Amino acid sequence: MRFDRTGGRPPRAWQTRRVRAVVQRVSRASVKADGEISGEIGPGLLVLVGVSPLDGRADSVALADKLVGLRLFQDDAGRMNRSVSDIGGGILVVSQFTLYADVRRGRRPSFTDAADPLHAEPLVDAVVARIAEGGISTATGRFGAAMEVELVNDGPVTLVLEVSDGRVV
Repeated sequence: MRFDRTGGRPPRAWQTRRVRAVVQRVSRASVKADGEISGEIGPGLLVLVGVSPLDGRADSVALADKLVGLRLFQDDAGRMNRSVSDIGGGILVVSQFTLYADVRRGRRPSFTDAADPLHAEPLVDAVVARIAEGGISTATGRFGAAMEVELVNDGPVTLVLEVSDGRVV
């Protein structure tokens, strides 16, 4: 069986795990591109999203649905029991192809396992659109731009999510 971008070699890790996201609970976060703020939120989630060549729309939808429902915010008893929608928070989504860095050989990372921009951008946009459909305030970086991300990590609370075949694994 022949796989994309492998020349017939057996599947590597990126072929079995797909969309990757680093999720941070924040008091506030912002992203600048070309010196201008392109997105900012108050309390909520900062989500760095990496896409592989095998990802599809179902993976974007599954990630967005998980983000909206994650109970990472404290209730009155101090337990993480509230979602971003429960607290009226926002979600800042930033495309992050470097989540697919391969550092197994040498000292310089390889990014060949990341999706090309023509494939990745619509999938990151689909994550944002699905979150917004859930009534959550959304903000984004600027796809493909050099960006500066500023955040105040609340907790700190940081999770790594992976989505494969339309479900979080």
